[in-house]
Amino acid sequence: MSPVIEQITEVNLFGLGEGPHWDTETQSLYFVDLLEKSIHKYVPSTKQHTKMVFNKTPSFIIPVKESSDRFVISLERDICVITWDGVSATPSNLETIASVDTEIEGNTFNDGKADAFGNLWAGTLFSKLEIEKQFPKTGTLYSVSNKQLKKHISDIFISNGLAWNKDSKKFYFIDSGKRTIDQFDYDPKNLTISNCQPLFSLDKHELKGLPDGQTLDDNDNLWVALYEGGKVINISTTQPETLLGVIDMPENLVTSVCFGGPKFDELYVTTAAINEHTKHSSTKPVKSGLYKVTGLGVKGLPSCRFNL
Repeated sequence: MSPVIEQITEVNLFGLGEGPHWDTETQSLYFVDLLEKSIHKYVPSTKQHTKMVFNKTPSFIIPVKESSDRFVISLERDICVITWDGVSATPSNLETIASVDTEIEGNTFNDGKADAFGNLWAGTLFSKLEIEKQFPKTGTLYSVSNKQLKKHISDIFISNGLAWNKDSKKFYFIDSGKRTIDQFDYDPKNLTISNCQPLFSLDKHELKGLPDGQTLDDNDNLWVALYEGGKVINISTTQPETLLGVIDMPENLVTSVCFGGPKFDELYVTTAAINEHTKHSSTKPVKSGLYKVTGLGVKGLPSCRFNL
């Protein structure tokens, strides 16, 4: 069965959609728009779309465990916990729990996710350059557990996609500047990663663009968004350099993916509408819509909440 790609028209076009997170408890999709500096909530059952705008840039939003209105978000170089009813234009409370990279002007958080134990993982990048230029290696990957910040990897170009396999023994990470998807051994008890190995290289498969956000399906295989590549690729985690499938998206700047829906068989895809030069390198439009892909024949895994 061929995938069915549907644009979600209830969500207005945005500047740079990122960080989709499907929340099982509320059957809602959360995501951010980096250019508008906003967080978003979309409820498919009612087609309701709401948002909140900040004066700093958020790059992820993740619900907090055992809470109906608390979320962990990034605001540039800060990690914050907000209280938001999902509708109001302002949060009723905002608390900063960690700040990073204060010595590097221009560094901000990018992608972030919680693991199966509720630990937050998020990395940084240098935000002052255009994507077509060479990023400096000033990014760092961090974790937050019990409000304690821990540094894991330094010298990162663009910290991006994060995922863990079902038994939480493998951690998958994307530094977009390397154009690879890497795997690590994961020790959740000690909150450590080790033994970095390349899992998949875009160069070896002659794929265009940069690997961006990623998610895992129930078969322990990865789905990776290709920014400036116009595709979502499906790759094996057990057989390195194995491309299992390709979704050709309607837009060129594909940013991130997550599984959702009542049966976890819907793949939500965010895109971007920045960088005018990309309009000349692809025949695809650059408009930044939110998409739902069905008919993939696989199911995803639930997104995890943050344990505050």
